Amino acid sequence: MTEREFATDVVKRLATKGYQALWAGGCVRDQLLGLEPDDYDVATNALPTEVVKLFPRTVTVGISFGVVEVIGPKQSDGTHLNVQVATFRSDGEYHDGRRPSTVQFSDAKEDALRRDFTINGMFFDPLENAVLDFVGGQQDLSNRVLRAIGNPEDRFEEDKLRLLRAIRFTHRFGCSVDPGTIAAMTKMAPHLNVVSTERIAVELRKILAHPSRAAAVAQMIELGLVQVIIPQLFPMKDRDATLQVLQTIGRGASVSFGLAMAVLLHALHPKNVEKLLRQLKLSNAEIDQITWLVTRQDSLRGAATQPNHQLFPILVHPHIVELCEWTLTSGGASDAEYCEELLASHTSDFFQPVPLVTGDDLRAWGYQPGKIFKKILDQVRDMQLDWQLQTTDEAKEYILATFGPPQK
Repeated sequence: MTEREFATDVVKRLATKGYQALWAGGCVRDQLLGLEPDDYDVATNALPTEVVKLFPRTVTVGISFGVVEVIGPKQSDGTHLNVQVATFRSDGEYHDGRRPSTVQFSDAKEDALRRDFTINGMFFDPLENAVLDFVGGQQDLSNRVLRAIGNPEDRFEEDKLRLLRAIRFTHRFGCSVDPGTIAAMTKMAPHLNVVSTERIAVELRKILAHPSRAAAVAQMIELGLVQVIIPQLFPMKDRDATLQVLQTIGRGASVSFGLAMAVLLHALHPKNVEKLLRQLKLSNAEIDQITWLVTRQDSLRGAATQPNHQLFPILVHPHIVELCEWTLTSGGASDAEYCEELLASHTSDFFQPVPLVTGDDLRAWGYQPGKIFKKILDQVRDMQLDWQLQTTDEAKEYILATFGPPQK
């Protein structure tokens, strides 16, 4: 069973019990655009307690807001299909810039009017194959216009993260922003700082990984959003060059969030990059990736003339493909192509051969552990990678000649 089929079954089960049930939000928008939705949400006039009674496996993920997660069949990868079912509602006042303090269960129209943008405010009945549109979303989607539902300032006041969501939707779907909506975004931009860094990071991941990342970042700068999220970048003296690289990397395709973020932060000192990423509460893997890329951003320059011991350790790094992509699209095409040819024609063992000498060897030969160990091992390793030493016997002979016999 596909997620779409399961979402249809959820609607059908609710409908057979006399409830109104509809697909809601992004899945309706994506379907109208001919895209495969990432997930399906269902909105209904059934109360949460009634939804729980109807389905054998549920999780009350947000029952105070009328949201119940319905768990479906197990898939081949071991995960279960799931659909969030939310009771139609209208929202009370927002006091924390994120969630309403109270909700009141209502009908489909009231539920549509509380949502963020018209293109996200539509419903679809999969049983009748019919769109229910109370907010003009179909027309705006056809015209590629992003428009807040109702009063734009009210929508952004309720949840400031909608400022970033507006950027994402605008550029992902090739929209222009309605004048009233863009005016409200400009006015509300300074208030983005009340949003948690975790929620900001979620949106940044989606914005920067998408091929429209450069235009999105340019608009975020124009509206003052980047200045709030990453004030360390300003004054941004190389703005145009940075945007050009963001536009070029990936050559029209998606790239990793880490690579795009590294390009955006490239002018900062690596220590400041790490500090900023920790403030954004990114994962350790993301922090390691981004800081390595920023630190190594120029490491492939002149690759063909670099000694092996300098180049090879970089070529075996997990993020070398992204570094090559960055180098390729920032003026180092020949260097990147040279590295890509090396990587394509050799296995990792070529760049990272078994060491000719280990610490155990040095101890067996009578050398005492200490600072000299690292010096010997590093020097021998560099010469091995530079093909100046080919065997352990050659390495031992070099060590004796250079560092002398072990002290008795």
